[in-house]
Amino acid sequence: MKLKLKKYKEQLQDWPQKGHHIMAQYDDEKVIVYQSYRKEIGEFAIQNQYFGGAFSLERMTWIKPNFLWMMYRNGWGTKEGQEYVLAIHLKINAFKRYLENAVYSSYHESLEISREEWQNQIKESSVRLQWDPDHDPFGNKLERRAIQIGLRNEFITYFAKEDVVLIENISDFVKEQYQFVLNDDLENLMIPEEKPLFFDDENLNRKLKLNETLT
Repeated sequence: MKLKLKKYKEQLQDWPQKGHHIMAQYDDEKVIVYQSYRKEIGEFAIQNQYFGGAFSLERMTWIKPNFLWMMYRNGWGTKEGQEYVLAIHLKINAFKRYLENAVYSSYHESLEISREEWQNQIKESSVRLQWDPDHDPFGNKLERRAIQIGLRNEFITYFAKEDVVLIENISDFVKEQYQFVLNDDLENLMIPEEKPLFFDDENLNRKLKLNETLT
C-alpha cells in the first residue's frame, strides 16, 4: 500500500476542530481521494488502473479526500455495494481543476449571487461541491466540515482514466482498522495521514471557504 499511515490519536492533536477544511493526503503532484464500490467495479479498476466496465460514465460520481468521512459513508466498507474500498491517487492539478469549475450543490446567500444565477450555474456545471459535517471514527458528527466533489460529463471521463496516477484496493486495511473501532481501541487505530489542503490561488481558497485561521 502506497498510503502513508499514522495513528489517529496522534493526528487528532494537529487537526483543526472546526471550519471548512479539505483534510487530505497530498504532495506537489497528487492527492488521495476515496470511493467505495461493489466488487465488479472495484476489481476492474484495480486490474486496469482506470474506471471502466460496469462503472457508469453517465451518472455523477462523488469523490472524497477525507478518509474518515468515507468510512462514515460506507460504514467502514460494510454497506452493501460499498465493500470494495479504493484509494485513488489523483493528479493534484486535476483535483484543482475540478474545484475551479465546481458549483455548490445547494444555494446559500453567502454565495453572493442570486438564486437564479446559481440555478443557471448548476444547469451548466459538470462539477458539484458540497460541505458536510465531518465525522469521528464512530460516525459522530464534528464541527469541522468535510468536502465531497461530484463529477459528470467530460469531468467524469477525465477522472476515470486521464487524471488517475494509481488506484489501490484498501478494503483489507479498512476491515483491519474497523476492528479497533469496534473494540473502542482508538489508541491503536491507524488511518491515512492527512492535513488541511490549501491552494496558492486565494480566489479559489475564498470560493471554497477555506480558512487557515480557523481551529
